[in-house]
Amino acid sequence: MCLIVVGWRAHPDYPLVVAANRDEFHARPTADAARWPDAPRVIGGRDLEAGGTWLGITEMGRFAAVTNVREPGMAKGEISRGALTREFLLSSEAASDYAKNIEPNRYSGFNLLLADGDSLFYCSNRDGEPRPLPPGIYGLSNHLLDSPWPKLVKARQRFGEALQHLPAESAFFGLLADQAIVADESLPQTGVPIEWERLLSAVFVKSENYGTRASTLVWQRADGAIHLHEQSFGREGRPLQSSVISTSLKHGT
Repeated sequence: MCLIVVGWRAHPDYPLVVAANRDEFHARPTADAARWPDAPRVIGGRDLEAGGTWLGITEMGRFAAVTNVREPGMAKGEISRGALTREFLLSSEAASDYAKNIEPNRYSGFNLLLADGDSLFYCSNRDGEPRPLPPGIYGLSNHLLDSPWPKLVKARQRFGEALQHLPAESAFFGLLADQAIVADESLPQTGVPIEWERLLSAVFVKSENYGTRASTLVWQRADGAIHLHEQSFGREGRPLQSSVISTSLKHGT
């Protein structure tokens, strides 16, 4: 996943709100967002190649999402980063304990967000020790937390505006659909060719072989209700399946 914006206790009625785009090669096999057949309290998509997930939430409000760190040329880790989110969602450990027990050297560069209902933790094997985040709005792309990449700065601003209109969803999906390419002088320099820097500078990435595969809005209401709405996409941004999954009570329905 290449862009995540999180509102953590930034709205009085919605303690957790997440808007995210997952960017990936279109050839990588994926299951759209759903309850997991082997763990039906977990809601999210699944990577069918390595078995993990980029983003998920449980009926009890445990949330996890991961992005990679863009660092071309680095050796690959022995375990898929999607296992970090999968194992947290399947566990009952507090976010602080789970974060503390991660073996960071076994993974390629990652950014990980973990919420257990009481706290939101940020973990990265490129940015020091795991740390709890105070209430606020945070953004992740493929560098470190709140790196001032133009698309992330813009997405955080629009997310803050959209937050005021919950439960309306259109403003969140509007920000996730932004295909504007950043001017060359404002592009980050991450070691990939300039053509890739341009392509990846958009919030919504669109091309034949690589792009935004899913746009997802997730929230937990103060009464514990969970809502996930995901729109998946094919090559060149072609809309595919839309999935909406909600629970009305903290313990699920």
